Parts: sequence; structure tokens; C-alpha cells
Amino acid sequence: MSFENKKITNLYKRGMRALLALLLSMAVFSSCGRPSPEDVSQPTQSSVPGDASQPMRSSVSGDASQPMQSWDPEETVQPMQSQKPEASVPTPEPTLAPTPEPTPVPEVKLVMVGDILLHTPLAESGKSPEGGYDFSAVFANLREEIEAADVALVNQEVIIGGAELGVSGYPSFNAPYELGDALVETGFDVVLHATNHALDKRKQGILNCLSFWRENYPDMAVLGIHDSQESQQDIYVYEQQGIRIAVLNYTYGTNGVPLPEDMPYAVDMLQKDRVAADLKRAQELADFVIVCPHWGKEYVLEQTKDQENWAKLFAENGADLVLGTHPHVIEPIEQVASANGNQALVYYSLGNFVNWTSGTGAGVANRMVGGLAQVTVSLNESGDAVIKEYGVLPVVCHVEKGFGGVTVYPLSEYTEELAARNEIVKQDGSFSLQYCRELAEQVFGDAIK
Repeated sequence: MSFENKKITNLYKRGMRALLALLLSMAVFSSCGRPSPEDVSQPTQSSVPGDASQPMRSSVSGDASQPMQSWDPEETVQPMQSQKPEASVPTPEPTLAPTPEPTPVPEVKLVMVGDILLHTPLAESGKSPEGGYDFSAVFANLREEIEAADVALVNQEVIIGGAELGVSGYPSFNAPYELGDALVETGFDVVLHATNHALDKRKQGILNCLSFWRENYPDMAVLGIHDSQESQQDIYVYEQQGIRIAVLNYTYGTNGVPLPEDMPYAVDMLQKDRVAADLKRAQELADFVIVCPHWGKEYVLEQTKDQENWAKLFAENGADLVLGTHPHVIEPIEQVASANGNQALVYYSLGNFVNWTSGTGAGVANRMVGGLAQVTVSLNESGDAVIKEYGVLPVVCHVEKGFGGVTVYPLSEYTEELAARNEIVKQDGSFSLQYCRELAEQVFGDAIK
């Protein structure tokens, strides 16, 4: 081959090699692929030397010594998103904290009813056809009102000595234990036993009565009678929502029946020194003091001078509320101030709650109207326990013969038809619904609820 031909051949070979090198470079460039969005945002990472599990990502193009990432032709490459400035977010309006609910002021709602007098026809109305006694009908129409109170008091005029001592009416009363059951079922919390009939069954009546309460209803507060000196020294205090209420119970006498020689503490009596001392201790133990005296003159519609004097003594020695019983008719409600400036709210008499007297003639109708005292005790701005509000709910005792025939109605729910059927009309013809309304208005006035 000639020199010219060799030269041409060499030029051809060089050109082919250059072309192959160019094609090879293009192939290498293509095999590297385009970086993913994630690769753009992440810096190049190098593996720890000798760590074969993590391939090196080379930042130098054409570095054939390191494995390159292959390009998937099926992969859709997303264009890079240009960053836009974030839209301005409006500043939220400040949220006002909710106004806290005012803390309720502590208060105690109490009620009290008058005398529970178990005359013979009343006891007979409680005789169940199935045997024993059931007096639930007596309280059925007032049960809701009594249960709703925080503390409910009842003046248990007659001793609950049980049938073993003989159930009896006037003049020497004794009630079967079922009467106590009915008081509990109705919702009473405090039973007041200091009455002129407390010793009608002498010492044994007291012992039976106290045993009944302790063995069957130990949570019932039993006041006014005792079987030990220690018990007489105790002062009952009811506490609720930080308000402590003391209750004291006394009677003017026991119908001439002397206290047992070996139990001179059996019944709490109205004695000035004793009452003053008890009131002093009660003020130390409680924030509010109630006295429940069995006092006054029977069947008189207004308080006596003796009651007024006792009321002033109670107020002078720290009593805040006086709830009286015994006259068997209702008497006025008034504020009483003592010489030292102390004041007490006084209900002179709540009358009978239930009775079926054997009396006849004018004035008997008065014994069928009673009052349910309603008092709310609260704390004033100084933190002292005071009477927030008070009133009285007039009630009417309805009597008819037969089992469950004796019951008590709120006067507001009593009707002309019921009044016409009330068998007390046979004993006092003046009894009527209108008579009862006028009597309640005359005595209680604006205190009626």
C-alpha cells in the first residue's frame, strides 16, 4: 500500500476511534439520568469507607470508578416547583376566657312539722288488714316536701314504746313501732321527744323508744330523751357545706309524772340555767342554733307572756331560730329581740300535724290546721350563718274512718269536697275549707308560702 493510502487509512481509523469515543461519552452521560427532586434538596452523601452496603454518590460526572444510578425511562420527571412567597395569614382575634360561674353560696333548707298525736281513732286507721300497723297514708301528701329538705324535724308528741306496752290514746299515749317506721320512710331526720307525754309509759317507755331507734335507725337524731347522763350532755349538730346547725329540745313538764329516780336525765326540761349553759356550748360547736321548746297554753291562737319571756332568753343566749310546739293550734311567727341586741326568728306554735281529738264544740276545728315551717340558712358576706328566707306551709288534717283514712294535705290542695267528707265536721260544725283558709291567714299572715 502506498504512503498516501496508509495515510488515508490511518486518518480513517483515527476518525472512527474519535467517533466511538464520542458515542461512548454520550452513552455514559445518558446512563447517569436526571436528578430526582429529592436529590436536588439533599447534599451528596458519602458512605463510610469500606461500607459496601451503601454505594457512593459521586458529584463528579464521568467518574467511571463509582457505580452510577441508572435511569428508568418509564419514570416521569416532575418539573421543579419554584418557591412562591407564602400568603400572609391574618392574625386571629384574641379569644376571651369564659367568665367563670359564680361559686354557689352554701345553704341548708330545713323544715319542721308540729305534733304527731296518736288518738285512738287515728291509731285504728293505721291497722293494716294484713296485721300490724301502717301509717304511711298519714304522710303521703307531704312526703315530697319533707324529702326535699336537707334536714327535716318532727315533733313526736307521743312516746313510741311499741305494742308490747299497749297502743293507747289520750290521756296516756303510746304508739306502735310502725309509727317510727313511717317517720323514717317519709324522710324525717330529727325526731323531737321532749314533750309533756314523754313519760306516759314511765321509764320503760323511754327505754323501749330509745332501743327502737338505735337498733333499727341509728342514723335518726333522737332529741329530748335519754337513758344516760352522757347522752344528755351531747349536743346534736347537723353539718352541710360547712354550715353547722345545733338543735336543742326541751319541754315545760311531763303532766305531773316525775322523772325516774335512777334516770333524772330521762327528759330535757326547760330550766333557765340548763338552757343558758346548753346554748353557750351550742354556739361553740355550731354556726347556727335552733331551739325547739314544748311550751305555751293549749288551744290558744296567740303566744303567752311566758312564751315571750322564754323567746327573749333564747335569743339573749345565742339562739337564731325557735320552733315551738304543744298548744295544738297554730300561733304567730315573729322576730324577737333581746336586751343585748340579739335576735331570733320565733314560730310560737306549728299546731298539730296529725290528730283526731275526741273533743267537741267550738274551737275543735282549729286543731285541724297546722303549719310546716320552711327555713333556709345561708352564709352572709361576713361568713356568718343567717336566715336567708323563711315561711310556712299551712296544712290540714283530714280524718275518715277506715284503714288509711287519716292523712294530711297542704291547705292549697285541700278541696270543698274533701272538707265536706272530713268527719271532724261532726264534732265542730264550723269546720270548712274557707274556715281553714281564714284561720291560716289570720295567724300566719304574710309568712304563708
